[in-house]
Amino acid sequence: MKITGVRTHILQAALSRHFASSRGWYDTRAAMLVEIETDQGLVGWGECYGPARITAAVVDNVAAWLIGKDPLPTEYLWQMIYAGLRDHGPKGVIIQGLSGIDIALWDIKGKYFGVPVQQLLGGAQRTELVAYATGLLRRQVDDPACYLAEEAAGYAAEGFSAVKLKVGFGEEEDMAATRLVREAIGPAVKLMIDANHAYDSVAAIRLGRAIEQYDVAWFEEPVPPEDIAGYQNVRTLLPIPVAGGECEFTRFGFRELFVSRALDIAQPDVCAAGGLSECKKIADMAEAFGVRYNPHVWGTGLAMAASLHLLAVLPSHTPSALRPIEPMLEFDRTEHPIREAILTEPIEHTRGVVRVPEGAGLGIEIDRKALARFSAQ
Repeated sequence: MKITGVRTHILQAALSRHFASSRGWYDTRAAMLVEIETDQGLVGWGECYGPARITAAVVDNVAAWLIGKDPLPTEYLWQMIYAGLRDHGPKGVIIQGLSGIDIALWDIKGKYFGVPVQQLLGGAQRTELVAYATGLLRRQVDDPACYLAEEAAGYAAEGFSAVKLKVGFGEEEDMAATRLVREAIGPAVKLMIDANHAYDSVAAIRLGRAIEQYDVAWFEEPVPPEDIAGYQNVRTLLPIPVAGGECEFTRFGFRELFVSRALDIAQPDVCAAGGLSECKKIADMAEAFGVRYNPHVWGTGLAMAASLHLLAVLPSHTPSALRPIEPMLEFDRTEHPIREAILTEPIEHTRGVVRVPEGAGLGIEIDRKALARFSAQ
């Protein structure tokens, strides 16, 4: 079997209501999908996290390296692309582009052997994942109290046993928002906060100490990703577990985070950190260092499917045989018109639980009419 074509699909959709994280406002959602064709009619799909047109340029520029190659030796192809681009940046958009290619190759491999990707990754330890709801971003309303409590209570009513609140809008506002959400969801639902690296360690520690009374399950990206010493300070001085890693890349980047003991919870994105090949290696490293692993997921249903196959094979966080603590799926609840539309059968939750796709490869089918509808090319 040989690769005959590599295509990129840049997708974009306007939002009906703008929202913001600490990094800025969103008025559109975008996605970049990779399609790899073979001479046996098998097609693999992947997704790249990051700026769509730049990751598409990365994929388009290495496509010629793949034409004529056998798609099955995924490790060889990963190393070939990585080595060829090492001089130009072993982090960032180059690895994001490689991630989408790698996911598509695993999709082909699963289809070729007629098995789900998780079986090729080592076999499923679970067939379903508890999901946590990511939402609770800011709207263009002066007082977040007008909507945060209602939105959070809605997630709890849907059956989600954990929710994540976006912070990073100033310590006073963050304190008030955390209190509001905790009161809305009650004591039984887990609450995580995500600053999207809005603070330095001084401000992050001060905020953490002010909100620890609200039983925060983790503090995500409290400081910029390059500030490893800041992560260490926050982790040392707060009782709240520290999470991060969505802006880190490959086993080499995560090695530094693990050796420095900067994290309690690692959050690589399978569409950014190097694809399924690399994220499985990062997971093995995390287990060796005693670091929990909950992947970052902020993409379409394709990204969610790839993340589910990875999550299916991960060990539990704790070695307890009777009551282990399991990894969780991040389930984006913000508006994303492309997310469900590109799949012929969208990935949905049932009372906060999501099943791992069972079909060959990633176990999903892409709706080409949706690709045409949302095309930004």
